[in-house]
Amino acid sequence: MRSLALLVLPLLALAGCASDPARHWVELDGNRYKVELAQDDATRARGLMFRDSMPADHGMLFIHDRQEMQAYWMKNTRLALDILYFDDARRLVSQQRDVPPCSAGDRCPPYPSSAPARYVLELNAGQAEKINLKDGTELKFGPGIPLE
Repeated sequence: MRSLALLVLPLLALAGCASDPARHWVELDGNRYKVELAQDDATRARGLMFRDSMPADHGMLFIHDRQEMQAYWMKNTRLALDILYFDDARRLVSQQRDVPPCSAGDRCPPYPSSAPARYVLELNAGQAEKINLKDGTELKFGPGIPLE
């Protein structure tokens, strides 16, 4: 019985995690990124907290229930990030580039969108500059990412 509990507990812990990045991908101007999905309040709140690294071709895609002004912060985030905001049509409407990590807890500053957004893509800092990302660029979804 104890061995069963040792097998089940890790599976229960994983159930609340963001989706596996090997399964999902997005494209920006022909550049593909493997993404984890954050689709509910718990996974959106945790985001990329407490991570020490992320491969260059990985990111996290936050999917909100509706398009509205968004603001993200870097509480307990150890990675510098590009925070990219997309509208309902998956067009880039706002960029926060090279956002530094923050260990100041609730005193970490917010990084708001400059227009209403529904999707937020976090990539390693410098990716937006590397691909010369421009506002209006379409975010293409791979299979399995919900469009609504």
